[in-house]
This record gives sequence, structure tokens and C-alpha cells, in this order.
Amino acid sequence: MTELDRYLQAATRDNTRRSYRAAIEHFEVTWGGFLPATSDSVARYLVAHAGVLSINTLKLRLSALAQWHNSQGFADPTKAPVVRKVFKGIRALHPAQEKQAEPLQLQHLEQVIDSLEREATTALAQGDRPGLLRAKRDTALILLGFWRGFRSDELCRVQVEHVLASAGSGITLYLPRSKSDRENLGKTYQTPALQRLCPVQAYIAWISEAALVRGPVFRGIDRWGHLSEEGLHANSVIPLLRQAFGRAGIAAEHYTSHSLRRGFATWAHQSGWDLKSLMSYVGWKDMKSAMRYIEAGPFLGMTRLAEKLCRSEPARDGR
Repeated sequence: MTELDRYLQAATRDNTRRSYRAAIEHFEVTWGGFLPATSDSVARYLVAHAGVLSINTLKLRLSALAQWHNSQGFADPTKAPVVRKVFKGIRALHPAQEKQAEPLQLQHLEQVIDSLEREATTALAQGDRPGLLRAKRDTALILLGFWRGFRSDELCRVQVEHVLASAGSGITLYLPRSKSDRENLGKTYQTPALQRLCPVQAYIAWISEAALVRGPVFRGIDRWGHLSEEGLHANSVIPLLRQAFGRAGIAAEHYTSHSLRRGFATWAHQSGWDLKSLMSYVGWKDMKSAMRYIEAGPFLGMTRLAEKLCRSEPARDGR
């Protein structure tokens, strides 16, 4: 690989590169299309998978085809009017509500953390080193993920040397890159210590128990209690969470790693955070992205209005 190729590759994220590669393979191998493609063949490809693949998946396939043609110096067939019109028709005839992860409610967060703390106490009493480490790790991962609104890949990339945690005060950490950091400039995140469900205390307890001084914060743990040198893979976070939720007696099948992010956004919104503050804290660039994560109760607005009316209503005589 030349230096030019190396920098071009670095400009595209690994997940995006894998997704595009799979999309091109689907078009060529699975469907039997030819590259470079014509606008007619792309339109027929969309028609063949309308109602079968989700709108978001079809959008990804179009993006992959556009990227391939642009990178190879060919005209982009996905920009043709016939392709745009077919895609618009598919959206009209196959509307589908976007599937979203269940937001982790605060009472369930408390429930799973209480369960993990009991597991840690039992493991310590029984000399179960692997069990103790997993309980401490999972507690820190869940609390940091919730209160900072992190994605699973961001949690997996946190490095010990990029974190400054002060007990009773707060935690500051630096991520060299993230999904919202398109320019790869890096970003510093902060969150305060809390009286309950504290991410700072949980982080310090995990780092101390695991004796970590550098490298990934969240790692795999084998059955003998040995820690991996590599960080957890983002795909392993969902089963990790579901197992922890299940052991705590929470129906876990609708939860994903995004449940932490959606849970925090929902809690903050219902706690009175204005949208601008929430977007700044979590790292959303546009309002549409933020609103996708907020789970507001259907009567929340009416409840707040009623509370305001009650506060402003003058006291009546004899009461």
C-alpha cells in the first residue's frame, strides 16, 4: 500500500468501508449486476429489493455504488433522475417506522447496577476473580455509557492514558475520533461525579481492580480472569449488556448499546434539559439526529402545562 492509498483509506471509517464492500458484493454477486453500472440497472436493482430491504439499507447500497463509481472515475448512475424517482416511489409505497433501541429507563439502570454490585460482593466473598472483574467492568461501562451518552464503539476506544478521573469531582476523557467528529480532530468529554449511580466511582473501582495503567479501558476477560490486551469489539457490547440486564431480571431482547444513549437523552429531556444543551453534551450536530433519540412520554407536555397552571393559580378564599 502506497502512502497515498494509506491516507485515502484512513479517510473512510472501517465500518463504512466494510459496509460498502458488502453492498458492492451484493450488487455484483448476489443480484448479478455489472460494474460500472447504468442508471437503468441501478433502478432495476432497487425495484428488485423494494419492500425486502429497509429504506436505510437501500440508501446505504446507493451510497456504496456512488462511492465506487466516483473512486473509479466513472459517472455516478445513482444521481440519474430515474434512480431518484424510483427511490422516492419506494419510500412512498413501502413506508416503515424506523426500528430503534429501547431507551434504558433510570429505574432499570438502577436495577442492573444493583444486580452487578451484588455479583461483585458475592464474587469477592467466593474468591471468584473473573466474576469480580466482569462485574466491575460492566458497572463502569454501563454507567459511563449512560451518563455520557456514548456509542458502543466510543466506549470500546476509550484509553486509560486519555482519562483523568477524580473521585468525588468528575471525569475527563479524550477520544481521538468518533462518529460525530468527521474531521478527526478529537474531542474532550467531561461528566461530574454523582451521589448515586456514579460513573466516576465505577471507573476508578474498575481501573483499580484490574490494575490498568495504559491501553483500552474496557477489555475481554477470560475464564481464568486474564485481561485481553485488546479492547472490546463494538459488536460484543450488545450481548454483554443483554446478559447483565437478564441477570438483573430485566427483559433484555429490545435493548442494544444505543439504549444507553437513548436512555440518557430521554432522561435529560424529561428532566428539563433544553435541546441545545442536550445536543452539545451528547455531540449531535443537527436537531433531526437528536429527536431520533428522545423518547418523550405522550402526555409529558400536558403534565408540564398542568404543573405550571397549578403553580400560577391564585389561592382561593377559605383554602
